[in-house]
Amino acid sequence: MSNNQLKEITAYSLYSIQAKQRTKINPLETIYPPLPDKKYQVIYADPPWDYGGKMQYDKTTIKNENIGFQKKIFLSSAAFKYPTLKLKQLKELNVAAIADNDCILFMWTTGPQMANSIELGKAWGFEYKTIAFVWDKMVHNPGRYTLSQTEFVLAFKKGRFPQPRGARNIKQMLQVHRSKHSAKPVIVIDGITKMFPEQAKIELFARDNYTGWDNWGLEIPDSEIDIKTVLESQNSATDIEDDGQMTLEL
Repeated sequence: MSNNQLKEITAYSLYSIQAKQRTKINPLETIYPPLPDKKYQVIYADPPWDYGGKMQYDKTTIKNENIGFQKKIFLSSAAFKYPTLKLKQLKELNVAAIADNDCILFMWTTGPQMANSIELGKAWGFEYKTIAFVWDKMVHNPGRYTLSQTEFVLAFKKGRFPQPRGARNIKQMLQVHRSKHSAKPVIVIDGITKMFPEQAKIELFARDNYTGWDNWGLEIPDSEIDIKTVLESQNSATDIEDDGQMTLEL
């Protein structure tokens, strides 16, 4: 390819092709698989928020940094990992049908989706209460205002607080090194389990199959995994020395 041809290449001409090829499509004829015919006192949800096609980049998309884009450009997007949904579509999920009269909803969100999350919880029949967990991912992403390094779990309530109550010493602030895209730290679902050990619990939009929890979603594996076993395995991998630095690998 000549130098003139290289100069004519734009980042958009490359990443628009990637975006079309890598965006995940819902394989179902309808938006959602059916929900269980059961009532739950604890619901844990990680909605597949839609970011309007927004993608994350690095310096490989800058023409002066990557002449002719001969080096493969880096792109990351939630839509590359799973089918995302707009707020209107998320509201269509009938979570109210599986929520008991007394029920707690724990919902994952990010800063840009905070207002939408509170609106969604209300649409599902819950009242927003507080931020239950703040996850410091220990790795930052570019942000328009400040560097993005945290995600949140919001707590919503319907009716009264489910009884009996378990642990009352679960920490709000968590520092766990981010692993693969969209994977959430197991310590969160472990904390919720300890808070509500006797209640019927379900994870929505699940991609794991934890013992003691029902689950619902498009990507649930058949084999169950024990939360305690996962945590013990992760703890055994902590304090790994790398070039004289102590790091946490999860």
